[in-house]
Amino acid sequence: MGVAVIAAIIIVVVVLLVLALAAAASSVRVLREYERGVTFRLGRLMQLRGPGLVVLIPSIDRLVRVSLRTVTLRVPPQEIITRDNVPARVTAVAYYRVIDPRKAIIEVEDFEAATLQIAQTTLRSVLGEAELDSLLSDREHLNESLQQLIDMQTEPWGIKVTMVEIRDVEIPERMQHAIARQAEAERERRAKIINAEGEFQASARLRDAAEVMGDNSVTLQLRYLQTLREIGGSQNSTIVFPIPIDVVRPMMDALSGASSSRSDAERLAEKARSEAERIESGGHPELEAGELEAGERAVQQDGADGGAQGGHELNGTAAPSNAAPSNAAASKAAASNATPSDATPPSAVPADPEPID
Repeated sequence: MGVAVIAAIIIVVVVLLVLALAAAASSVRVLREYERGVTFRLGRLMQLRGPGLVVLIPSIDRLVRVSLRTVTLRVPPQEIITRDNVPARVTAVAYYRVIDPRKAIIEVEDFEAATLQIAQTTLRSVLGEAELDSLLSDREHLNESLQQLIDMQTEPWGIKVTMVEIRDVEIPERMQHAIARQAEAERERRAKIINAEGEFQASARLRDAAEVMGDNSVTLQLRYLQTLREIGGSQNSTIVFPIPIDVVRPMMDALSGASSSRSDAERLAEKARSEAERIESGGHPELEAGELEAGERAVQQDGADGGAQGGHELNGTAAPSNAAPSNAAASKAAASNATPSDATPPSAVPADPEPID
């Protein structure tokens, strides 16, 4: 009887010890340095606890841990339409931390999810009012605007948004090609402007050089020789060297004078041939030989005179013009040898009639 009572007492004591240890374990909490504990006693908010060892009343107190570290919040990709009606896909990242654990627990049910939703809606509204160029080039201003707007909305919850960054902006492929063409055109415009400025400066320097060379004609010849030297240094089979037109003008004048003389002689010869054909058709074959001989002498004389005149002009002297005398001589010879077309040959003149006895 006594042994059974002792065993029951021992069992009860052991159970009580186990329950006491379990209650003690559940009433003791250890909070890290970056954690704070929000305690509720019978549903009433108590003083903020932590860090370190925290003792709670079992079944009466309830502790909620809150981290004070900065949290990285990844905003999912958002489909937006910019102010200039360009569709884009934007992703962003936000950084926030809890500065008032009591408000973070009391004022909002889940402060992390609430902050994420506020970040998404603010991102769409702010970027929808911006143009594509500012979205691509002026991200610092947009990031600052996003940070201020999100922080202003999360401040009543004890949340401090420290930074918001736009990670990536995806635009349609055709728009990427258009932007690439625009950038290429801008680079070409800058290149043309720089080239034009270089040409302007070079023309000013060339004008100064021309004024210096104009004072002394020898400098131009020296420049020609220097150009020949530069061209001869490279392996070229053709050398193009500028020559003033005044140097070749006498030769051109001489060649043009010789060609004009030859053309006059040819016209005279043609005239003589036509006259000979006319006489032949008129029935006077005895005049053909003299006419042709006179025309050939005129052609030979004019050719000799033209060659002599061209030679004199090439030598820089004026040659006497014998074209006119030769033409006159040919005309005189043709006139002396020619007879009227209605002339009667001597054999056709009738003899005197014999006297009648």
